[in-house]
Amino acid sequence: MSAQGHKVRILQVEDSPLDAELVLTELDHDGLDYEVRLVDDEGAYLDALDTFRPDIVLSDLSMPVFSGERALELLRGRTADIPFIFISATLGEEAAIEALRNGATDYILKQNTARLASAVRRALREAEEQAGRMRAEQELIRAQRFESLALLAGGLSHDLRNLLQPLLLAGDTLEDYADDPRLARLGALVRDCGRRGLEMVSSMLLFARGARRAEQVRLGALLDALKLLMQGSVPRNVAMEVDVVDPEIAFEGNHTELQQCLLNLCLNAIQAMPDGGTLRIETAQVTLAEDFFAEGESTAPGRYLRMSVMDSGVGMTAEVLQRLFEPFFTTKDTGTGLGLLSCKRIVASHGGLMRVRSRQDEGTQFHLYLPLNVEHDEHGDPLVMEASLQGEAERVLVVVEEATQLSLLADTLDAYGYQAGASQSGTAALQWIEAHGVPDLVVMDADMNLFTGVRTLAALLEHGYTGAVLLLARPDSPPNLDELPQLERLHVLEKPIQSRALLRKVREALEGA
Repeated sequence: MSAQGHKVRILQVEDSPLDAELVLTELDHDGLDYEVRLVDDEGAYLDALDTFRPDIVLSDLSMPVFSGERALELLRGRTADIPFIFISATLGEEAAIEALRNGATDYILKQNTARLASAVRRALREAEEQAGRMRAEQELIRAQRFESLALLAGGLSHDLRNLLQPLLLAGDTLEDYADDPRLARLGALVRDCGRRGLEMVSSMLLFARGARRAEQVRLGALLDALKLLMQGSVPRNVAMEVDVVDPEIAFEGNHTELQQCLLNLCLNAIQAMPDGGTLRIETAQVTLAEDFFAEGESTAPGRYLRMSVMDSGVGMTAEVLQRLFEPFFTTKDTGTGLGLLSCKRIVASHGGLMRVRSRQDEGTQFHLYLPLNVEHDEHGDPLVMEASLQGEAERVLVVVEEATQLSLLADTLDAYGYQAGASQSGTAALQWIEAHGVPDLVVMDADMNLFTGVRTLAALLEHGYTGAVLLLARPDSPPNLDELPQLERLHVLEKPIQSRALLRKVREALEGA
């Protein structure tokens, strides 16, 4: 076998069957595993380039109806990647130098073919190394593009979060007006639109940055983000169907990596349907028994989420299926051979496994199984009986720079029985304490500009505040607390904030104090 993992495909350009046989005898003596196609005219040569797809060309210099120079010219007009070796009895020194200048890899004299096998092996090895360098360069370019996208997404995300955040708080406030059904419905609509918008912003930002943190992944949000990324990539002759068994299913994992995995599978499926077809993403909850797991897989029977990406495309042969997860193996002209291997590793890192089913002309199915262990609520928290969210007139100082958010947060706390004070800066917070005394709890935005959340917190501690602190922070930009003294009752709540998540955290912080 060759270093490429398959028989070396040799295209031999020669009009003498005897000379062709002598050349192949040298390769047989060396033990090279190959298959060969012999041609001696231009038409057969061009057909072999298209259908045989050789790894290397071995060519005589002159023939009655064709020439080696013409064969080299035609090959280099198509690609510079396939090695081309002249084998001739008449190749002089000047002709050899000219041949190398024109793109030949090497030349061998028919009178001295002893080094033919080593020349072929060296040419194949150098071609494979060159292909590897090109793949690495393409991956570097791709990484640089993602880095640029990350910078752009990071600049936009903060402003978009601030625009969408009030929709969540205002929606929750309107929904509390149960005596007016129209206001309640409007509140639910506003809140859901704000939440969906923030999920999309977060998903695109995490995808661009390649974050690797563990989090609660909600199935509905994962597939909504996938549909958003697929917009513009699905051709008109492909119908995309998405079936979500329960959008509120949540599990611990990495949203970004799973999104990348599903995106790779979907794009592969589209490429497998050049004449159109159906791309279907389907989800289900299943129970796997011990006999489901193959030899070498960790046996972990139980409940799993199955996510399936299915297409009605050309399918795969048994040979391709067998090599599907080999590094750098690809059936695409511009593929890297790393996409499916990356998907398999992502699923394995989540404690899951993959199954593939495919037949030629009958399409392909990729099934991803991810373990489900603990039930979670709509916010991704473990499902527990919720205690009362009502306050007992505790004084809560809210310090948020953005006026709309500050007003909505203070109103929400007032509506649930707290005495909420509102300060739009760290300086104003200190003035509030001097005027009203030390509060029972401080709720503070970590992303303030003029007087940062960390600096404000340090100043509050200097003024004698020893109570609990609830810090509102972006998940992609946690605050640096190294310059602060040790805080025993510091609680961090990730933005974007929803009213009930805020109220639960407020109760937790106050009861802990």
